[in-house]
Amino acid sequence: MAMEQTRFDRDDLLACARGELFGPGNAQLPEPPMLMMDRITDISEDRGAHGKGHVVAEFDITPDLWFFACHFPGNPIMPGCLGLDGLWQLTGFNLGWRGWTGRGYALGVGEVKLTGMVRPNRKLLTYKVDFTKAVQTRRLTMGVADGIVEADGEVIYQVKDMKVALSES
Repeated sequence: MAMEQTRFDRDDLLACARGELFGPGNAQLPEPPMLMMDRITDISEDRGAHGKGHVVAEFDITPDLWFFACHFPGNPIMPGCLGLDGLWQLTGFNLGWRGWTGRGYALGVGEVKLTGMVRPNRKLLTYKVDFTKAVQTRRLTMGVADGIVEADGEVIYQVKDMKVALSES
């Protein structure tokens, strides 16, 4: 059964990282600096482009973010893999929010297109994840989703067929 809460602030996300939101041994977000969002603005198990659930989150971009100093000195760019990781993080969060148990693991992604960059002058990333499949059986708990990342309203990353599973082990 899904949680009634559909918005989560930074304190909620940090509680999830500590294992407090969904309980020990269940879906957990990483702690900063690998936590790639500041808030979740909407989440569901039956809305989105395919009616199978969705999640929308935001990440505030500031010039002092850790990755700008090292990727690349003199030409700072957020690594594209961090945007992809943010989408995976949100896919797993949605599974835990549904009340499904187990630890989250990224299993893969079918297609990735990077058409823009996140430089220190950007202000806001918006993540949008739309589930194409969400299954929970005795042997398998998995979400499959498409996602986009927008930087200040411009679509810069697009992914198809992200897969995240929850496992008891």
